[in-house]
Amino acid sequence: MAPNIRGALIMMGSMAAFTFNDAIMKQLGASVPLFQLITMRGVLTCALLYVLARYLGKVDLRIPKGDRFLVVVRCVAEVATTYFFLNALMNIPLANVTAVLQALPLTVTLGAALFFGERVGWRRFLAIGIGFCGMLLIVRPGPDGFNIYSLYALAAMLLVTLRDLVTRKMSAEVPSMTVTLATAVSVTVVAAVVSTTETWVPVSLSLMALVVTAAVFVLLGYMCSVMVMRVGDVSFVAPFRYTSLIWALLLGFVLFGDWPDPVTLLGAGIVVATGLFTLFRERALLRR
Repeated sequence: MAPNIRGALIMMGSMAAFTFNDAIMKQLGASVPLFQLITMRGVLTCALLYVLARYLGKVDLRIPKGDRFLVVVRCVAEVATTYFFLNALMNIPLANVTAVLQALPLTVTLGAALFFGERVGWRRFLAIGIGFCGMLLIVRPGPDGFNIYSLYALAAMLLVTLRDLVTRKMSAEVPSMTVTLATAVSVTVVAAVVSTTETWVPVSLSLMALVVTAAVFVLLGYMCSVMVMRVGDVSFVAPFRYTSLIWALLLGFVLFGDWPDPVTLLGAGIVVATGLFTLFRERALLRR
């Protein structure tokens, strides 16, 4: 199998795993308090990530001094992202939350231009502007379509953008698996502390099985996201991240009976189209 095709399949697998995790967390949110749920999944995820890191021989706690602050910022951003994303996920359709996050290639491109001085031509700036208009169609900041949790989804998207920009700023000497494990531990510890303000509820075997399944899907998503960077041309593989929206539409309809209205679908289509244009434009510039 050609490397690009294998990379595309791995990217689709990564997006499927993360979206299945989101669907399970949304389902569990109806029965388990949020921070108890994050803590339970986090403990399992950290344990699985540590086992994976040991298996890959990637357990290295040494972080260059100049990168330690960036790792801390990344962890803080991930903690805040988890809070806003899961709150949005519990209160608005899965596809809507996922559609907002499809703007990440646009926001990361804009952030790189504003903060890192990367050159962005007028075509990509135009695509970013059109993509943001599409995002407004999803969020709909008006009295009829607006939901406060749409702002939570936007906050999660901006925080993921910050996380990705900080990650881009790190030196190559920072072990990827160490950063991933540190992030997972940070989210779990903060959730465990905050969960003391909640009343924990008993969890049945069936619910616990779903928590374990969610943790496994998170691990699979991380594994695929690491593998995909080593297979094929990144510029070819990256657009396949948008398959997460297809999974979100299917799972949202099958599990929760949710289907976005035409305006939301139009907005999602605009965001995806402009994101794809931005990725292909970057690929063309790299070829030059």
